[in-house]
Parts: sequence; C-alpha cells; structure tokens
Amino acid sequence: MAVLKVKFNKTKRDKLAQILWILNWVSVVSGIILFSLGLFLKIEIKKRNEVMAKGDINSVPNMLISVGVIACIINFLGGKICYDCSDANKFSRWKLVMLPYIVCTFCFTFCILVGALMCYTMRNELEESLYLGLRDAIKFYKDTDIPGRCFLKRTVDLLQIGFQCCGNNGFRDWFEIQWVSARYLNMASKEVLDRLKSNVDGKFLVDGVPFSCCNPSSPRPCIQYQLTNNSAHYNYDFLTEELNIWVKGCREALLDYYTAIMRSIGIAALLIWLFELSVLLGVRYLQTAMKNVLLLGDLESESDGWLLENSFVETAKYNINIIKNLGKANQISTVSGMNDPNIDVQNTNCGKTNVTTKSIPAAS
Repeated sequence: MAVLKVKFNKTKRDKLAQILWILNWVSVVSGIILFSLGLFLKIEIKKRNEVMAKGDINSVPNMLISVGVIACIINFLGGKICYDCSDANKFSRWKLVMLPYIVCTFCFTFCILVGALMCYTMRNELEESLYLGLRDAIKFYKDTDIPGRCFLKRTVDLLQIGFQCCGNNGFRDWFEIQWVSARYLNMASKEVLDRLKSNVDGKFLVDGVPFSCCNPSSPRPCIQYQLTNNSAHYNYDFLTEELNIWVKGCREALLDYYTAIMRSIGIAALLIWLFELSVLLGVRYLQTAMKNVLLLGDLESESDGWLLENSFVETAKYNINIIKNLGKANQISTVSGMNDPNIDVQNTNCGKTNVTTKSIPAAS
C-alpha cells in the first residue's frame, strides 16, 4: 500500500510544478546563504588564527561552503526539471533522471543537517584550540624582536581590549610567565636581579598584567602592577575589592563569541534543511504523479502521487535485499546437482564419427 497517497488532476499537477519551480529558485538563494554563512565563519576564525592551535575547527565552515555550492547547482537543475514537468512531453526527457535526482537530493539534504549539527558539536574542539593557542600567544608575548612572533604582542593586546578579557583563563595567567621583554629590564637594579635569581628558570615574574587588561570604565586609575600587594596602593584590598582590570579570561570570551555565531548559523542551517526537505517531498509527489499519468496514457486524467510506493517495512526489506544481492551476480552456484556452466559445454568432433583406435599387436 502506498504511503501518503494523494490524487492529482491536471490542474493540480501543473500548479505543483509551477510552485516547485519557484521554490527551487528560492532554494538557490538558500544555497547562497549557506555559502555566505560558511565564508563568514571561516573569515572570523581566520581573523584570530594567531591565538588558535591548528586543528579541525575549519571543518564546519568548509562543510557549509561546500554544501552551499552544491545547493545552488542541485536546485538550479531542480528548477529546470520542475519547469519542464508542466508539459508531459518535456517530462519524458527527465523521466529516467528524476528518481536518481531525488535520491541524490535526499543525501544532499542530509549533509545540510550534518552541517547544522556540527555547529553545535564543535565547541569542545574550539575550546581546546583556543586554550592551546592563547597559551602560546601569551607565552611569546614578550618576543617583540623575534621574527614570526613580533606580532603576537599587538594581537594579544587588541584581543584583550576588544573582548574585554585578560589572560587565557584569567588575569592570574600573566603571573606565571615573563611577559616583559628582557631588553626593557634594568639589569643594574637589585630588585630585577633578585627576581631573576628567585625563579628556578631565571624568569622575571611579577604580579602584574599588561596595560590592555585595564578597564577604562573603572573610576579608579588602573592598578596593573603589584595586584596582590595591598600595602602598595591606597585603600586597596585585592581579595575583596572589585579590580579595575578585566577579570574574564580571553578563552571564555572568544568561546562565547564563536558559540553565539555558530548557534545562529546552526539555526539558519536547520531552517534551510527543513525547507529543502519540503521541496524534495513536493518533487517526489510530482515525479510519481507524472509517472502514473504517463502509464495511464491519458494526459488529462487524474493520477496518484505518493511518498513511497509500498509501506516503510516493505520498502526497507526491498532495499535490504538489493544490497544483499549486489555481490551475488558473479558468483558460481555450488549447489549439489547443479552443473557448472563453464563445464557444460558441447564438444566438437570436427565432423568425424565412430573413430576407432588401432590395437597394439601383441608381442610374440
């Protein structure tokens, strides 16, 4: 029994073909939107690739870009097919193409769904990439005179100012590294020498942060040095007082930023998937209705259209049997009683019959 069978007359078939022609062109626009969203996400990631470790974080934008391009091509072809389906004579040219087209489009719509779900599942990969990338960027913050790293100070400063953040996990990350370049240290100062000697690795560590961590909205002048020394500042207690530097870590700030972008892109991709799926269902009804009207031989008569010709269970069994029998076509049967077709061959005698063999004379 057919699943979701609908009866169509000629007027309904023509209207369905016209509506699907318009919807396929709308789907071309949706493909452009997918492409644009993937390109936007790729650009946003590339803007801050200096603070990201290399990984698979570009898989989502690449997926969206690819799906968007394929959507434009498939839906352009679908619009041409639906336009020709308004004429039964033109439909004959596409009769053998429509079913493979529907199958390919179904697989394509599944890729859109995968791309939408990937927008919600790449948070962990992105968080790890940001953690490792920011850790290295902060570590090389002081290397302003080393080729390949001289730009990191500016990158980190602009990042902390723009996203109102400080450090990787927080401002205390700056306490654990030497972020002041050695060429700006006064080696004649006893304080500097004592700090260098007090550290096992010979690093100049201070309880301070770069200027880019300062909050310009704070009414108090920025306290960026000796943050844990209450006696160094008037009326100051770093444990109880709200600090006038950014407290949020840059990893969390960037993660929130990209998560919001990917959530919006994921919602847009899901809506496009639902729209593409509805168009695909319409094309399936049009294909079956036009096929049946050609079988009837009367182009003006009513015809049935359906989603599946048989029930879901029967369709599943049929497809499973096809898959099982794919490799059996070239197999040789070894059942008992069956002759090997390669052996059962008629022998030719070249026109000679009753050939007798000469007996060998007996030895005397």
